Amino acid sequence: MVSCETLPVSTNFVEPSQSPLSLLLRGKDTDLQSERGVSCPGEMPAASDPDLVERAKKAKAQLGNRVFILGHHYQRDEVIQFADVTGDSFKLAQKAADSPESEFIVFCGVHFMAESADILTSENQKVILPDLQAGCSMADMANAKQVDDAWSEFEKLGIADDIIPITYMNSTAAIKAFTGRNGGTVCTSSNAKRAMSWAFAQKSKIFFLPDQHLGRNTAVLDLGLSLDDCVVWDQTKPLGGQTPESLKAAKVILWKGHCSVHGRFSKQNVIDVRNEIPGVNVLVHPECKHEVVSNADYVGSTEKIIQVLSDAPAGTKWAIGTELNLVRRLANQFKDKQITYLDKTVCYCSTMNRIDLPHLVWILEALADGRIHNVITVDEQVSKDAKVALDRMLDLPATTAPLD
Repeated sequence: MVSCETLPVSTNFVEPSQSPLSLLLRGKDTDLQSERGVSCPGEMPAASDPDLVERAKKAKAQLGNRVFILGHHYQRDEVIQFADVTGDSFKLAQKAADSPESEFIVFCGVHFMAESADILTSENQKVILPDLQAGCSMADMANAKQVDDAWSEFEKLGIADDIIPITYMNSTAAIKAFTGRNGGTVCTSSNAKRAMSWAFAQKSKIFFLPDQHLGRNTAVLDLGLSLDDCVVWDQTKPLGGQTPESLKAAKVILWKGHCSVHGRFSKQNVIDVRNEIPGVNVLVHPECKHEVVSNADYVGSTEKIIQVLSDAPAGTKWAIGTELNLVRRLANQFKDKQITYLDKTVCYCSTMNRIDLPHLVWILEALADGRIHNVITVDEQVSKDAKVALDRMLDLPATTAPLD
């Protein structure tokens, strides 16, 4: 799910009133080029208590080293200011695994990230998600039964022994556990190329889930496969909507899933921004559709997007295809560049934005008072199997560069 609203004034962000593009504000119109299920009326409310910032500072100071706050790049600025570490899901997974001194890991992200942190941290640490409703629509597009059913079909066709499953970090612990049980690994947008290269060094096929776009873009643009080498498994159709022959011939079987934010961007967005802003550089996330990624100037994870803009010369123009909180933050950080949002509709990830300042303050003040809420605990066996896949990700050989 995504949430749309008008942009507040920012020093060098191209505002709706200034932008050469025609923005569709507050969901008052629709973009027929976007993927289904991504309409986004509504806006995020402001914090109701003006003293929340001071309350958060006080509670965090009381807790000291007992608490370690992780903040994903897509979080609101009001939350990210309290993060001890900010990053994409890969970086935060690493930091969670490397924080043995903290009793509480407060994860300002979404549910699947907190699950991964619980799997990677020690038994005496507690992982806390400030709002339990902070989920991920992409992760919800693949459940354990659907994936097990698909694998059973692969076994019937006699191709399961030729497949290594790779699940994107944006998946449930149960899907990571499936991957671990079947010899696979987890990947993020930072290391998808590395993970797929590792898999192809062992077997001839990859089952990539749940984001079809990241899997396709990595296979085609980074590994040199053709679009014909990739088929989409539609979990709502018999045999995934494929034939036995197409599944046997495929090198990459892609789960039919996508990111509701990155799925909004279209090739027409790229065409429009190039026509309206001469000399613009288009920089997008690899969760975008293939038509977008293949027409962009630069493609990369959130960490790579930050690095590209950091290294860019002053005065350059950029249209960014990723979540709006990050784009706005980068516009404020790199004031010597002109930065605009790629889409015509201005949207946030509403599930990520459920982690707001009131929820964070509630969690921190409760911890300071000795009360613990919203602990994320993964089933022991699921955790064990998922950790196998996560450990494989963290141990992937660095013989190939990550998807940057």
